[in-house]
Amino acid sequence: MIAAIRIRGRTGLKREIEDTMKMLRLTRINHAVILDENPNYQGMLRKAKDYITWGEIREDTIIKVISKRGKLPGGAQVTEEYLKENTNYSSIEELSKAVLEGAKLEESGVKPIFRLHPPRKGYENVKKTYNEGGSLGYRGENIEELINKMI
Repeated sequence: MIAAIRIRGRTGLKREIEDTMKMLRLTRINHAVILDENPNYQGMLRKAKDYITWGEIREDTIIKVISKRGKLPGGAQVTEEYLKENTNYSSIEELSKAVLEGAKLEESGVKPIFRLHPPRKGYENVKKTYNEGGSLGYRGENIEELINKMI
């Protein structure tokens, strides 16, 4: 699975990139989504590389994100009780395993967008790529460090 986070704002966006961001559901700064690893998403991520960062995410980080920043329709927090009563999953760990295997968060009633805080100590640089010492573009496994700073 891939986690993608929007870093830059909406001003001055080309229409083509703006549409791509809407399809990825990254409409605001510090919003994060969890995506499947397929060629369609890879192309969309590459197109929006100057405004987002992304990388591979592990199960323990998905558990943290869902438990701390996961929301239900209406703005309520995701809880173990909700999952037991309203879904086929008995815990957040079980839901995260299902997400890693390809299940959609929307099917369990959890919103697919996670609204994160700005990172502690800030972004490195919002106009340079990660390889150049900035924050944008592909990070690989290092996306988990950024997510932990933003939870």
